[in-house]
Amino acid sequence: MRHNYPYIENERDPDGHADNPTRRLWNSSAPARSIHTPEAVGDLLFKENPFFDPRDLLQVRYEMLRRHSAEDMSILDAAAAFGVSRPTFYQAQVAFNRAGLAGLLPSQRGPKGGHKVTAEVLDYIASLRVAEPGLTTVQCVRVVQEHFGVTLHRRSLERALARSKKKPPRQI
Repeated sequence: MRHNYPYIENERDPDGHADNPTRRLWNSSAPARSIHTPEAVGDLLFKENPFFDPRDLLQVRYEMLRRHSAEDMSILDAAAAFGVSRPTFYQAQVAFNRAGLAGLLPSQRGPKGGHKVTAEVLDYIASLRVAEPGLTTVQCVRVVQEHFGVTLHRRSLERALARSKKKPPRQI
């Protein structure tokens, strides 16, 4: 059974951090390692060889995965040497196996598109505008609210309609 208790260590450096970075589990004084910081990369190649740039996230993650697979470095040691947590290592490993090097590049966070203005809503508005060409955007917003129960901003609908005009019709 796993417990989520802070790991207690007796020996600390003057800054209050644990001496051994591989043993930092839930230490509240340990810096967060989920965001890539070049200073967190402690691998000798990145410190001594100018070819290896600790600011290059792709190179750091690839070298971390390569060390584990090619040189049989343990996941715990690889994660500690490259300044990431074990979950981050596993996420990088899955992303690399799924998409190759492109999977190691950071992706856009947050929503990837509108969730209210769906294709169904746009099709409905297109059919309304065909039936009644003089329909304004504000009137369309009201009709969508009544028909779908979705509250849209006028400008969101205008942008979605503009995007749909730019896309060529699908050929089946």
